[in-house]
Amino acid sequence: MSEIEQMLPRSVAVSQATVVEQSRAVAEVAAAVQVAKSFPRDTNRATEQMQELCGRLAVASRAFYSVPNRGSGMSIHIARELARVWGNVDYGVRELRRDDEAGESEMQAWSWDQQENVRSTRSFIVPHAKSTRAGLKALTDLNDIYLNNQNQGAKAVRECILAMLPGWFKTEAEDRLRRTLEHGDGKPIEQRRVDAVEKFKELNVTEAQIEAFLKKPLSQWGARDIAELTKAFMSITQDGIAVTEFFVEKPVEIDG
Repeated sequence: MSEIEQMLPRSVAVSQATVVEQSRAVAEVAAAVQVAKSFPRDTNRATEQMQELCGRLAVASRAFYSVPNRGSGMSIHIARELARVWGNVDYGVRELRRDDEAGESEMQAWSWDQQENVRSTRSFIVPHAKSTRAGLKALTDLNDIYLNNQNQGAKAVRECILAMLPGWFKTEAEDRLRRTLEHGDGKPIEQRRVDAVEKFKELNVTEAQIEAFLKKPLSQWGARDIAELTKAFMSITQDGIAVTEFFVEKPVEIDG
């Protein structure tokens, strides 16, 4: 009997395939740590790559989420990019258990700095339900449950990555991303206002609704207002937040 089999409870029947998979996982972890130690990150190079990355408008446009009354911050998209640039990082999410009778799944998310052996883990329960304006709606379709689990898992992975990364690295990245959003792509502010209105037309959001959201007329929108609209647009299109979370259906007209 192998050492791994001896460590397992006697009451659990273990197949040969399970033992092989456990052995493979242990070997894979050991190999990852060895590679990280053999090829340590270059902090200066990682910082330069982060600065270049965060200076790109296409990246900055997906870097933040913002939902009224729910919070705001850096998105899973930029968290993954920062983990890639930092290097020697493993992260992910797995479903540990699904209970269809109770209508919930047990999930675990993690982020692991293989070089410094710094690890952040989140274990949590995801109800098989989604919030609607009429209250919680139970999910029964397997694909809907899967997508809901992955959506909640992505949020947990984001928290794990940001908890694992050095504070100074995150702060500098966030500052640079915000400056990139405010500066835009070099277009004059007048053109950026028009572009923002046109972009939201794709979501059937009117200029009046945007003015109500920003609490000022179009002629007074500044760079920071455009940045806020960018965050709202990405939260709707990338994170699946409802348009009504941001824009009222019958806005009060804002005088110029």
